[in-house]
Amino acid sequence: MKKIYYLLALLLPLAFTACQKQPLVAVPSLTKTGTLAFTLAPADYALLPTSAYPSSSDNFNSMADADLYIPMILTSKESAQLNNGSTASVTYTLAPIASVTVADSLYNDVFYTVTSADYFAVTGNHFGDFSAANVLSFLAYKYPSPAANQLAVISYTLYTGTDNSVVNSFLYLNGAWKKIYQVTPAEYTETGEGKYDQFQASDLGNLPGDFNFFLKNDITIADTAKAGDVEYVSYSYFASSKAYQKVMTLTFDGNNWGSPSASQVTGSFLKSNGAWAAVLPVPTIYHTLSTADITLIANSTFGTSSQRTDLGKYGDFSSWATADLDNAFTLVLTTDYPTPKLNTNYVIVYLNYTGGADVSTDATFQYSGTAWVAH
Repeated sequence: MKKIYYLLALLLPLAFTACQKQPLVAVPSLTKTGTLAFTLAPADYALLPTSAYPSSSDNFNSMADADLYIPMILTSKESAQLNNGSTASVTYTLAPIASVTVADSLYNDVFYTVTSADYFAVTGNHFGDFSAANVLSFLAYKYPSPAANQLAVISYTLYTGTDNSVVNSFLYLNGAWKKIYQVTPAEYTETGEGKYDQFQASDLGNLPGDFNFFLKNDITIADTAKAGDVEYVSYSYFASSKAYQKVMTLTFDGNNWGSPSASQVTGSFLKSNGAWAAVLPVPTIYHTLSTADITLIANSTFGTSSQRTDLGKYGDFSSWATADLDNAFTLVLTTDYPTPKLNTNYVIVYLNYTGGADVSTDATFQYSGTAWVAH
């Protein structure tokens, strides 16, 4: 009996301890919001299904394909624990645009002079001319079943307020006729081939450079050209006693037109509702502080009196508190951008005096609709 009492005495403290409320220990979150930035490596492309061509080509044929496949790569590559709101800036290889192979390039086979019957069939009148829209309708009428990349060199009268006799090249691309660039008689003359308006074998090595010059000096193209644009140049070529009409594909790198080549492109992606998808990058406006901006801040109440004096004298910031910088830059943005754009980054570029030297530094703000917010 004594042994039983001893046993109960030992068990009671244990029971009491087991019933006591234990302190709560915070469980670490299994998720986090990530801001990713990387360049796709061959191993990343290999994460795609083998039926997807980029898994073996290590590039994408178009930006649309990149927007389709990169979310798949992110899903396989990145932890599923990343929160919604995570972003990824992914650099990838965009394959060169394939040069166009014309279905039939013998000049006599692709050249056509519009007849009176053609004008009437398309326009329903006897004026004997086409508008720019009419000629596209004519091509659909003349070639009801065109082959991919079919070339047509058309001689016709173009009405632009007055009638003009023209010869233009059109290419059937991606299911539609497109007017393309055609080398003019004046341009043949400029290259020394004005006698017959034809290039020959000895000209081949010079053609990309010549066409680059033509395109850069054509204001209808140069005024709107941007990196990544494509132009198809139609030109006459004489070889083996035959006249051909050929097409060269050129892309613009921001400075020059050249033969298509692979390029590096960066896309933006966002995780939302548990899935990755391509998003448009946030537009960014860079604003370098001007002399007027410096004067504006120097005459404000932000920062200390000595800091404002130094700023007005040297044009740089030295040991300014973050709150004072934010207020100063907000003053500049409010003054310089009275109607700011929403969902746009405004990056202030300024000089920060540190370590005995001026360092170019930037600060990013967005307008919320009612106020400027530092990011």
